[in-house]
Amino acid sequence: MFGFSITKILFTLVVLVVVWQGFKWFNRRAEVEKQRAEELAREAANATQGPTVEDMVQCPDCGAYVPKGGDHRCG
Repeated sequence: MFGFSITKILFTLVVLVVVWQGFKWFNRRAEVEKQRAEELAREAANATQGPTVEDMVQCPDCGAYVPKGGDHRCG
């Protein structure tokens, strides 16, 4: 009645593996698209905020204003 041959079993295993890999690929693709959309939204939000502001301090030697904690060499 049920003729189980090695060919039928191997074919069934191959079909299962192909379907499983297809689902993994589809889910991975959806995750990458989601990450890209989040990254673009984050970049758009940062672009609308404008430039960042840094504290400036006056150099005691030359009097120029430089970023606080920045490397400055008078010359």
